[in-house]
Amino acid sequence: MTLPETHSGEQRPSDYDVLVVGGVGVDTIVRVDELRVPPGDSVFVEPLRDYVGHTGNGVALGWHELGLRTKFIDFLGDDPQGRMVLEHYAGHGLDFSHLVSPHGTPRSANLVDPQGRRFSFYDGRHPADLRLPRDFYLPFLRRAAHVHLSIIGHNQDMYEDVHRLGVTSSTDLHDWDGHNPHHRHYALNSDYVFLSAAAIHGRLHQVLRSVVDEGRARFVVATDGADGCHVLERGDDRVRHFPAVRPERPVVDSNGAGDAFVTAFLHSWFEGRPLQECVLAGSVAGAFVCGSVGTHTEFIDLPGLRAASARAAVSR
Repeated sequence: MTLPETHSGEQRPSDYDVLVVGGVGVDTIVRVDELRVPPGDSVFVEPLRDYVGHTGNGVALGWHELGLRTKFIDFLGDDPQGRMVLEHYAGHGLDFSHLVSPHGTPRSANLVDPQGRRFSFYDGRHPADLRLPRDFYLPFLRRAAHVHLSIIGHNQDMYEDVHRLGVTSSTDLHDWDGHNPHHRHYALNSDYVFLSAAAIHGRLHQVLRSVVDEGRARFVVATDGADGCHVLERGDDRVRHFPAVRPERPVVDSNGAGDAFVTAFLHSWFEGRPLQECVLAGSVAGAFVCGSVGTHTEFIDLPGLRAASARAAVSR
């Protein structure tokens, strides 16, 4: 594949195509009849299951499955959940390095209804002032062509080195409201910005425009579930809308769909493909993930992505 370009437009040799920083934990999936609290004080549900999850995990494993040389770094607890993560990555062959956090491995409980919609309760156990030490992350950053920073806080001071080294960067703001300063820091310092449109309907154009006008983003993408996505490129006055693809499998769980969209979109972008092909790849990968139960349990590979994208292009 074509290496990501530096900010000067030159290709940057590297040991890693992509470096993912932060965002691993364990998800407990609770399958419920609907996303509301029922009457009474208890209800029977399907057996609870734990999955290695969270956004950085999804991005790293997604790129790894697509064949990119992927490095993942983060904090991890010395606890049963941390050991579960390490065993999982060893089984997948993912290159992962970590520092032990005294606060343990982050966890979340995700309620998922029969339509695959979900609501997550994230424990956010890492304190606000926790940071990855520079002497830990810098050797990996120097060897990377591109870096993806999850919005977990302990990587937020890395941007000065990212920009100094000329490494392109991406982030996913998830359901940012367009105001929260924590998310805005990532939005304005990243080259490729992704977010959900869920919290900005009615202000979508305004928020996307602010990211491009006030920051360094080459483009910003707002995914909108079954309504597709909205894209604003630097130098373009239009926010372009792209429809969603029709899922080839029944939708059972939307956990990880946004991460899959990011990985397939940027994989195509790194190959130098036109924007509309990047959107199609992202949409296909996101739809594919929704057909499997659990968090990040199944990823589309490159032959599967190529074939499914070709089918989706014909059906449009």
